[in-house]
Amino acid sequence: MLPGYCHVDHVSITVADLDKAVDFYCKIFGAEVAYRMGPFDAEEIPEMEDSRDWTEAHVDVKDARLSLCMLKLASNLMIELFEYERGEDQKSTPPRNCDIGGHHLAFKVENIEKAVEYLEENGCAAMAGPIVMEEGPTVGARAQYLRDPFGNYMELMEYDRQGFMAETGITPYGTAAND
Repeated sequence: MLPGYCHVDHVSITVADLDKAVDFYCKIFGAEVAYRMGPFDAEEIPEMEDSRDWTEAHVDVKDARLSLCMLKLASNLMIELFEYERGEDQKSTPPRNCDIGGHHLAFKVENIEKAVEYLEENGCAAMAGPIVMEEGPTVGARAQYLRDPFGNYMELMEYDRQGFMAETGITPYGTAAND
């Protein structure tokens, strides 16, 4: 095990427009801004001793100009939003779920239909669903994938208990046994 490991500190998402993304997460999920930093510009920060620019050496993005905002969501998640104004070979679309590095954030909700309706009213695009888990380790759950207004995937989860909880004793944060 990683020496000194404590817990997951935060998740990071790169967005095209930091202000719009901050507004979205604050409005939709009640996020609180912990802090904002930047812009940091590789052209204005001294090069490293090995002649790489600062952003290439630290975040593996050459000649970048970036800003960030750390958000607190509920009591169990910090999300760091990054906006890169420059970046060599920067792609403008988020990875798909099947792409290496593809990802999504999943949020537990009490009612998927109401949550999907609300998210669609606020710029999200729902995929087909909900997916109903009728057997296996996630029996009892329902899931719904969406894209946020910036093209990133998110998933909604609705459940009281899932099959794996009884079998393993593992209870996700936010379930009755782990509140």
